[in-house]
Amino acid sequence: MIADINSLSLKELKDLQSQIAKAITSFEDRKRKQALAEIEEIARSKGFSLAELTGSSATRKRAPAVAKYANPADTSETWSGRGRKPRWFASALAGGKRPEDLAI
Repeated sequence: MIADINSLSLKELKDLQSQIAKAITSFEDRKRKQALAEIEEIARSKGFSLAELTGSSATRKRAPAVAKYANPADTSETWSGRGRKPRWFASALAGGKRPEDLAI
């Protein structure tokens, strides 16, 4: 097999490398899913769900933040107070308004 690899071109070697990386990832994913299924089956046989035993839920998603401030010039532009300040909010503050003045 070493002789076969040595006779390959650079492109063929890179293609082979890519295929091997995909095969490794696929193998690891299959093993992970298999282990998870076995653990879930054990939990189910004991009368629990895996989420109950671990105290977490894989399906739990974070709700979007509620808007707290609105642009007085265009009320469709809102901001939750998280992350970077929008330009309209920063310019309103620079113009002398307080955050409470822009609150919804």
